Amino acid sequence: MTLSYDIHGDGPTVVLLHSSVCDRRMWDRQVPVLTEAGYRVVRCDFRGFGETPVADRPYSDAGDVRDLLDHLKCERYALIGSSHGGEVALEVAATRPEAAVSLVLLCAAMPGHVAGPELREFTERKKEFLAADDIAGAVELNLATWMGPDAQEDAHHLVRVMQQHALETQRAARFTSTAAPVDIGRITAPCLAVSGAHDLADFREIARTLPRRIAGARHLELPWAGHFPSLERPDEVNGLLTDFLSTTFPAR
Repeated sequence: MTLSYDIHGDGPTVVLLHSSVCDRRMWDRQVPVLTEAGYRVVRCDFRGFGETPVADRPYSDAGDVRDLLDHLKCERYALIGSSHGGEVALEVAATRPEAAVSLVLLCAAMPGHVAGPELREFTERKKEFLAADDIAGAVELNLATWMGPDAQEDAHHLVRVMQQHALETQRAARFTSTAAPVDIGRITAPCLAVSGAHDLADFREIARTLPRRIAGARHLELPWAGHFPSLERPDEVNGLLTDFLSTTFPAR
C-alpha cells in the first residue's frame, strides 16, 4: 500500500478522489458532512500530490486506489471523484463493479477521452510555463481555467497552495500514471454525473454522454459551476452528495 490517506467516521465507506490540480485537502468541506451523515470517509493523495511522494516505478492511480481499498478491507463502497479523480473512479468501478455500489462524478475526466481544442490549448500553455520553470504562472493559469465565478477567495487560496505543492513535488517525477483500457459499460452502480456550465467543453460533454455509456447513470449540470463545484459552493454540493448517497448507499 503506497498512498497517504486518512479515515474519518464510521459506517459504510465513501472514498473521495481528488483532481490532478488539487490533493485530498480539496474535500475538507465535505468530510465532516459525510461523517455526520453516518459514513466512514476515506480520502487519499495520488502519487506526487499532498503527502504521497512521486513514484519510483510504473504505476496507475486506479491500481493504487484498489490496493488501498484492499489494504483497508473495503468490500463495498461509494466513489466520489473530481476531474481526474472521477476518471480514476470510473476505472475502479469498471474493474470492480461488485464492490463499487454508488458513483458521483464531479466534472470528471474519462478513460480514453480525446482532448478537444480548449483542453489542448490549456495543456500546451501549461507546458510552456513549466518548460520556462514558471510554476507561479502555471498555478495562476490553473486558477483562471478551472475556478468558477462563485469561488470565494479561500477556495482560490487552497487551490493555489495545492497546485503549487503538486507542481513542485512532481519536478522530480520519472513516472506518470498509466491507465489501462476499461469498459465503463461494466459499471452497475447508480451514477450521478455532474457538470458545470462554466467548465471546459470537454468535461461538459463527458458528463452529458455518460448516461449513454453507463446503465442507470444520470446527468446534472450546475448553471453556476466551473470545474470544482465542491470548492465553489460546498454547501450546495454537500446536499447533492448526501441526497444521492441516501438513496443509493444509505448509511442507516
